[in-house]
Amino acid sequence: MRLVFCGTPQFAVPTLEALLAAGHQVSLVISQPDKPVGRNGEIHPTPVKRAALAHDIAVTQPEKLKHNESLRETLTQIAPDAIIVVAYGRIIPQWMLDLPRFGCINGHGSLLPRWRGAAPIQWAIASGDTETGVTTMRLNAGLDTGPMLMKWAVTITPQTTSPQLFETLSTIGADLMVQTLAGLEAGLITPKEQDDAQHTLAPILTRDDARILFTRTATEIDQRFRGFQPWPGTFTTLRGKKLIVHAMHVADVTSNEVPGTLILQEGAMFAVCAGGTAIALDEVQMEGKKCMPAEEFLRGFQIKSGETLGEATTQ
Repeated sequence: MRLVFCGTPQFAVPTLEALLAAGHQVSLVISQPDKPVGRNGEIHPTPVKRAALAHDIAVTQPEKLKHNESLRETLTQIAPDAIIVVAYGRIIPQWMLDLPRFGCINGHGSLLPRWRGAAPIQWAIASGDTETGVTTMRLNAGLDTGPMLMKWAVTITPQTTSPQLFETLSTIGADLMVQTLAGLEAGLITPKEQDDAQHTLAPILTRDDARILFTRTATEIDQRFRGFQPWPGTFTTLRGKKLIVHAMHVADVTSNEVPGTLILQEGAMFAVCAGGTAIALDEVQMEGKKCMPAEEFLRGFQIKSGETLGEATTQ
């Protein structure tokens, strides 16, 4: 097929590579504008742009799509069979949805209609799901509400982190997109409407999502810790200062203490959570200081059992 590809981060790169390897003609890549990266603010190309240029594919990075007459003219001249959209990060306007004969095909990182929205991978882990996957769908004007084409499910284990799941879904999503286009071209796929009554939303993450609420159980806190890596991460407060948690696990410890209370045992640091459960804080970093293993942190800051993590209003 003749295709236009819309994508921005690394997650989308395997799909672009797979489409090229399958023999599809990618006539144009659309990616978000390059942005400053790091403390020095150096402008870096998006991962999808780098991949496209490595294959000598033309790249455009428009600031807007809806009223972009130049882009509209370019896409009309290309006359793509399909526009592929994977983690592009912008709403596709109606004129683009209507342009290709097979429509705009999106690879979404969840088993729709569960986790529509910007952060489906993170929220699947953070909410304790045991299964997720990738769905290909034909985009419409709604937020991830279009008819579904194909699905590929994977298991979420009690150890799965967001970076691991991103890599897994990025790989299988690439294969699924190739299968989807082959099925559409052969007339073997019947689009299936989503059941709106079963949908859940995966809103964009905020810094406050990283805050530990000890009114949650240890398992719930651990799920959010694994889901919110590498950003926004996980933190609480101790002695009025921010305490970032870099490593934790659900502890085989029970307590009747108030949630947020610290319990110290043989160089280990446990925090009491809801229901008498506890998490072990394995690596932490006090605001302005270096990351330390729990035992070193306890020695360096003279932490005592009975101290309280978090603010009273967040417990």
